[in-house]
Amino acid sequence: MIRTHPNDPPLTGTEAAKVAWYIARMAKRGLAGEDVDQRDLQRKLDSIIDGARQRAEKAAAAAGK
Repeated sequence: MIRTHPNDPPLTGTEAAKVAWYIARMAKRGLAGEDVDQRDLQRKLDSIIDGARQRAEKAAAAAGK
Protein backbone atom coordinates (compact mmCIF):
# COMPACT_ATOMS: atom_id res chain seq x y z
CA MET A 1 0.00 0.00 0.00
CA ILE A 2 1.16 3.48 -0.86
CA ARG A 3 0.44 6.55 1.26
CA THR A 4 0.06 9.82 -0.64
CA HIS A 5 -0.82 12.09 2.28
CA PRO A 6 -1.24 11.46 6.03
CA ASN A 7 -4.98 12.16 5.82
CA ASP A 8 -5.56 9.97 2.76
CA PRO A 9 -6.11 6.21 2.88
CA PRO A 10 -3.40 3.86 1.61
CA LEU A 11 -3.57 3.24 -2.14
CA THR A 12 -2.92 0.04 -4.03
CA GLY A 13 -0.34 0.07 -6.79
CA THR A 14 -3.02 0.36 -9.46
CA GLU A 15 -4.73 3.24 -7.67
CA ALA A 16 -1.41 5.03 -7.20
CA ALA A 17 -0.62 4.66 -10.91
CA LYS A 18 -4.04 6.05 -11.86
CA VAL A 19 -3.60 8.98 -9.46
CA ALA A 20 -0.19 9.74 -10.96
CA TRP A 21 -1.63 9.56 -14.48
CA TYR A 22 -4.52 11.91 -13.68
CA ILE A 23 -2.24 14.38 -11.92
CA ALA A 24 0.09 14.37 -14.93
CA ARG A 25 -2.86 15.03 -17.23
CA MET A 26 -4.02 17.85 -14.96
CA ALA A 27 -0.54 19.36 -15.05
CA LYS A 28 -0.50 19.16 -18.84
CA ARG A 29 -3.87 20.88 -19.03
CA GLY A 30 -2.63 23.45 -16.55
CA LEU A 31 0.09 24.43 -18.99
CA ALA A 32 -2.62 25.36 -21.47
CA GLY A 33 -3.88 28.06 -19.11
CA GLU A 34 -6.02 28.61 -16.07
CA ASP A 35 -9.25 28.71 -18.07
CA VAL A 36 -9.02 25.00 -18.97
CA ASP A 37 -11.69 22.86 -17.32
CA GLN A 38 -10.26 20.06 -15.19
CA ARG A 39 -13.39 19.00 -13.33
CA ASP A 40 -13.58 15.64 -15.11
CA LEU A 41 -10.09 14.66 -13.96
CA GLN A 42 -10.76 15.95 -10.45
CA ARG A 43 -13.91 13.80 -10.24
CA LYS A 44 -11.93 10.73 -11.32
CA LEU A 45 -9.25 11.49 -8.74
CA ASP A 46 -11.86 11.97 -6.01
CA SER A 47 -13.50 8.68 -7.02
CA ILE A 48 -10.23 6.79 -6.60
CA ILE A 49 -9.60 8.35 -3.18
CA ASP A 50 -13.18 7.66 -2.05
CA GLY A 51 -12.91 4.02 -3.13
CA ALA A 52 -9.64 3.62 -1.25
CA ARG A 53 -11.18 5.24 1.83
CA GLN A 54 -14.15 2.85 1.72
CA ARG A 55 -11.83 -0.12 1.35
CA ALA A 56 -9.75 1.04 4.34
CA GLU A 57 -12.89 1.50 6.45
CA LYS A 58 -14.09 -2.03 5.58
CA ALA A 59 -10.68 -3.47 6.43
CA ALA A 60 -10.64 -1.61 9.75
CA ALA A 61 -14.14 -2.84 10.56
CA ALA A 62 -13.21 -6.42 9.67
CA ALA A 63 -10.07 -6.21 11.82
CA GLY A 64 -12.11 -4.88 14.73
CA LYS A 65 -14.49 -7.86 14.80
